[in-house]
Parts: sequence; C-alpha cells; structure tokens
Amino acid sequence: MCGIVGLYAKNPELRPRLGELVSPMLVELGDRGPDSAGIAFYRRPVAGGGSKITVHHVDPGYEWGSLRDAFAARCGADVEMEVRGSHATLASPLPPADVERWFGERHPELRVMSVGDTIELYKEKGLPVDVVDRFGFRDIDGSHALGHTRMATESAVTTEHSHPFSTGLDLCLVHNGSLSNHNRLRRNLRREGIAFQTDNDTEVAAGYLTWRLREGDSLDEALEAANDDLDGFYTFAVATRDGFAVLRDPIACKPAVLAETEDWVAMGSEFRAIAPLPGADRAEIWEPTPGRVYHWGGATT
Repeated sequence: MCGIVGLYAKNPELRPRLGELVSPMLVELGDRGPDSAGIAFYRRPVAGGGSKITVHHVDPGYEWGSLRDAFAARCGADVEMEVRGSHATLASPLPPADVERWFGERHPELRVMSVGDTIELYKEKGLPVDVVDRFGFRDIDGSHALGHTRMATESAVTTEHSHPFSTGLDLCLVHNGSLSNHNRLRRNLRREGIAFQTDNDTEVAAGYLTWRLREGDSLDEALEAANDDLDGFYTFAVATRDGFAVLRDPIACKPAVLAETEDWVAMGSEFRAIAPLPGADRAEIWEPTPGRVYHWGGATT
C-alpha cells in the first residue's frame, strides 16, 4: 500500500511550523505503511557554495562528536551538526563533491542519506508514530517536506530500503506503487554513472530523474519522460531545493489527493492526511489527472 505526504509552505509564516504540520500527516497514514517511515525536509540553505550531508549509522552509541571534530579539521572551519535518532546532518563550507568524497573515503561505516545545500533526509524502521517521536520531527522548521510510510513488498524492511530516496543534490523522491522494468533501468543508469545503494525500485526512479536532470531536462521534462520510460504503476512526489512536484502514471491505479490554499499546497495518498491542516476546510481539493505533472515553487528547474 504505502502512504505519501507532501507539504509546501507558500506562506513564510508557516515555515517555523513545518514539522509540526507534516508530522501528523505522516502518522495519519501509518496504517498504509507500518514497516518504516521518513521525511525529507528542506530548510536553512547553506550559503556560499557550502553543503549539507545527512548520514546514518546503525549503532545508537556512535561517536558523532568525534566525527564532527574530524570533519571540522578537514574543513578548516567550524562544522554545524545536528543529531536526530540514528542520523546526523552536518553543514560545512565544502562543496558537495568534496564532502561526499571525504565521507566515502574516511567513514565507509556511514550510509549517506542525502547531499545538497538545503535537504535533510531522515528515515528509519518502525511505526511512523514511533519514527516521528524518535527523530523529533515536530520541531523542525523549513519551506517544504516530503514523507512516506512504507509497507514493504519488493525489498527488505531496513533503514536503507525505507523512503524517501535521494540520488542527486537536493533531490528526493517518494513512491507508491511498483516498477516492472527497474532492473534493466538500473543497469542502464549505472553505465551513465548513477550510483545505487539498494535494490529498491524507488531508488531507480530517483536515479532516473537525477540522470535526466544531469542531461539538461527540467524536472517537468524528466517527469513527462517517465511516462514513457518507466513501466509499472506509481504515484511520485518529488522535491527539489525550491519546490515539489507530483506525477501519477497514465493508468493511475494508486490513490492521490492534492489540496491548495493561499498558505500551502499539500499532497496525500488519502485526504485524511490533509484534513488536519489549518484551512483545509476551505482548500481547493482535487485528484491529480493521470500522466500530468503538477509542480509548485521552483520544481521545474
């Protein structure tokens, strides 16, 4: 089944409350996906060419302080670090490529969840309500967020296989459905230099978009091409540093609801995830047209 939620705060006054608003949306869809849950938040961009990286370690006693000190020594500057649950996000003046290289070479025991200058991605096994509490999602600010509750069907119940997936700078994707040609696509994308950490079909969809964007497509164009290149059934919600987009496959057998007010845009697999939002009773509400790309903010770039 799985559940998808998305929230884009059009009104800047809502941004300090982003986590408070999106967390109940995720919890509401917990019965659609009780195996694991996660949210990608877009917040506090790093200025001047710097970057953020979010990493995960399975050991709850991992020495995050030692990691920060070593990374600060590499940067030659102070490093901001925030630890949430089994994850830590570190912001530094280094460009993303240098950060990824350093972590890959020096700390292979860590799994990189996301890299960019705005994204922070947290996900874990367990009931969505427990994941929300474990990570303290309710107190996170930001401009927009995408979340997912997973019922595993095609791959293992692990933190790595949980959603969202990020395969490009500040890009993440959540998916409800199943792709039938993901193995062939994975082989083709690896030849194009796209790296994968799992055998999950959703990571392939994210990698496909990363490749299309790298080749010069806008996100709209990449998603429109997905209608032809991705076989199967799916509802995608995709976020970039500036906004988010939604696409259902041309048959649209997976549910999705969109709602919009002057203050926000929200997406949910079911309306009950959107109903608690302030002003939901006055929102424009509709079911996305199959095969049509919807986007808000700067999601076209």
